[in-house]
Order: sequence, then C-alpha cells, then structure tokens
Amino acid sequence: MSVPLDLDQLQSFCAIADCGSFTEAARRVNKTQSAVSMQIKRLEERLGHALLSRDGRSVSLTQHGEALYSRARKMLKINAEVMDLFDDQEMAGAIRFGVPDDYAVRLLPVILSSFQKTHPRIIIDVRCAASEELLAGMKQGRYDLICFTQGTNREYGELFRTEKMFWVAAQGGQALHMDPLPIAGGQACCWKDNAIEVLDRLGRDYRVAYTSSNALAIASAVLTDLAIGFLPESALQPGMLAIAEDKNLPRLRDAEIALLRASHAYGGIYDALARHIITSMGNLETADPLPIAAE
Repeated sequence: MSVPLDLDQLQSFCAIADCGSFTEAARRVNKTQSAVSMQIKRLEERLGHALLSRDGRSVSLTQHGEALYSRARKMLKINAEVMDLFDDQEMAGAIRFGVPDDYAVRLLPVILSSFQKTHPRIIIDVRCAASEELLAGMKQGRYDLICFTQGTNREYGELFRTEKMFWVAAQGGQALHMDPLPIAGGQACCWKDNAIEVLDRLGRDYRVAYTSSNALAIASAVLTDLAIGFLPESALQPGMLAIAEDKNLPRLRDAEIALLRASHAYGGIYDALARHIITSMGNLETADPLPIAAE
C-alpha cells in the first residue's frame, strides 16, 4: 500500500505555484525558505518527477507540476472540509477580498451587508480594482479570495455566474449614431477586446474615445453621451439603453464571473464567504428593469 502524500508539502507546493517564488511561498506558509525547499525536494523524490522549473529567480510549473497542482488543490480543499466537520467554534477571522468595481456598485453592498449580519465575527477587507489588477494582487499575496472576469488571461477560477453582455448607450443620446463610433472601456479589458474584435469583423469604423480602469468613470462617459460602452446585465444603470444585438452592433460574448482563492483559502471563513457570494450573485437579478432595444 502506497504511503499518502504529505499535505504540508502540497500546501507549500501550491503556495510556490501561486506566487512563483520560494521566498514569498515560505512567508505564506510560515516556514523558512530552506524548509520549503526541502519539502519540495522530498515531494519530487516521492513522485519521481521534477515539479518546478527554476530559471534564476523565476519559478514555474513543469508538465508534471501542472498535473499535480489542481489535484493538490482538491486535496487541500477536502482536508479543510474534514477539519470543519469537527470544529464547533463560531467562525471568526479576517478575509482580504477583491472584486471588480463593475459589480461592486450594484451587487456587493447588499451581499456583503447580509453576510456581516449572519457572520458578525468575520471581518472582510474589500478592495475594488480591475480584474487584471486583482489577479496580479492574488499572485503577490494581497488577497485571500477574489471575484474576477474570466477570460482576462489564462488563469481560471470557480465559474459561478454567466451573464449576457450588452452594448450600452445614453437613452436618447447621439453617440450610438456617430461615425466613427466612440467607445469607452477599460485599460486592460477582455470585454473591450471582444467589442473591438466584433466591430473589426463587421467592418464598423470606431475610435476608442474614453479609457479608464474605473467602472464608474466608464459608466459616466456612457451616461453623458461621450461614448457607448459594454456591460453585463447586473452592471446596467438607469439612464442606459441596453442593446443585446442589432445589425450594426454584433452580439458580444457572455461575461463569465469566477472566484479565485489563495491556496490556503479553503474551509471555515473562506468557504462561508464563497458560498454566500455564489448563492447570492447566482440568484440575484437586476433590481429595476432597464430599457433594452429590440434585437
């Protein structure tokens, strides 16, 4: 019978994979760098394959490391769930949570307020930023859990919400009929990339008239008729005309919203918040119907 893998070694392995650094991983798991290096050496010897590729200060996963990573995460998750079964103490602690401001304005105040009422001893430190910034912050160890727009890069979390994307313009405005078409979007944004892609495919002339990493600024540009934009259903605001598709504005890809956890963020307070967000946002509908142009 084979000897079970060491969960402590897997925790250190996942921490290195998350941040790409032995030094930072050692800090996250509260060990010395030499202790973490020894753990990885023993894990590689146990499995008979190199798991990490070292290039100067940069560390990346080998093919075998990639195969282990998702499975190691599952093992850490199951371990946290087992520990929770036998923990009868009231949940308490602090969570560093990141969320794109596209969703923060309309969705999260209600969601987090209800969570705090049912979990008064859990403190949530919320920071709003673009998905790219949140993913970079996760890698740097600044978050325990983030919501992000999937498709931003190759990093995928737990998909929990898919929404229809809309072209948006000011009701009664002129920007929608301008040539070239003025558009507003984020600095590094998969939604803007998709919008430009479909306009190029259609041969529609456009110009990027307004660029900002702040969702409120983008919404302001749309509502004041400086440009048209593109938003998921839950981020639509009163005063916006939402267009799913017409002959001049092709359909956009659906927005995919996912949760990404740090490798330690399983069980206990982290699962409590993740479950609450997934349940709430998965069932939450736009509060006030907004005008949607006929397709």
